[in-house]
Amino acid sequence: MLSCYVVEITTPKKYLLNGLWFGPKKPKNAIIFIHGLTASAFSMKRMVAALINKDTAVMTFNNRGFEKITEIKRKRGRKTEWVLAGATHEVFAECADDIQGAVNFARRVGAKSIYLAGHSTGCQKAFYWASRKGTRGAKGIILFGPLSDYAIAIEQDRGGKLARSVAYAKKLVHAGKPRTLMPEHLGMWFPCDAQRFLSLHTPDSAEEVFPYGQRNKKPRVLASVSIPTLALLAGNDEHTKKPAKEIATWFKRHLQKGTVVIIPRVKHSFHGGEKQVAAEIRRWINLTE
Repeated sequence: MLSCYVVEITTPKKYLLNGLWFGPKKPKNAIIFIHGLTASAFSMKRMVAALINKDTAVMTFNNRGFEKITEIKRKRGRKTEWVLAGATHEVFAECADDIQGAVNFARRVGAKSIYLAGHSTGCQKAFYWASRKGTRGAKGIILFGPLSDYAIAIEQDRGGKLARSVAYAKKLVHAGKPRTLMPEHLGMWFPCDAQRFLSLHTPDSAEEVFPYGQRNKKPRVLASVSIPTLALLAGNDEHTKKPAKEIATWFKRHLQKGTVVIIPRVKHSFHGGEKQVAAEIRRWINLTE
């Protein structure tokens, strides 16, 4: 059984996010875990268990992209209101506010060194935060399975469905209906509104942080972030046809201060590789101190 404390994060824009704090209350190192699309604070439990020790705490929390369709609270003066949330309707840029709230919380509890750890779409969010907010307060970024949703969409496209879906989503946005759900026959693997669909599946979206699938596209977000980064790639990632070595080569070329490690034989969840991953992270943290 893994013990933890329940925490509530208030973001700078007064959204209230629920989280869990694992490990020491005032740690030397605090790892802020940023979950992926439709996941939650309860995701990657085995990884959390492998990372915590007497010096290291891990905080998981529900960012606005947790689950599919849900609600969260926001303070309005003395009142509190419920607002729409979940991956279906998430506005990607709002992740910067969520992450800043988590960083502020970790600072207040006295963590000496703070690291962001994104999984899947959480990887894009970690780098987007760093490019928008600056890196003050975070000593490094850990990426678990950083992939491009646009590159995956291109790999999975059949018969021009992607182009038809993008055109339909753009029509909805231009008609002032960005929160309208995409039709099932044009949607992807989860219910998605028009603006979220375009964010995930177009080449010039702010969410396309890792454009390894676009040969001539410069990764401007990566170029703007200079804190140490550890990119962990799943050797048998089921979400992409590209070999891990090919993606690793791209990250080695473009990360400013990057260390890239392939964890062999694991899938996107890194299940079964937790001990190796934890050892790589501890080794990397020691090098950043």
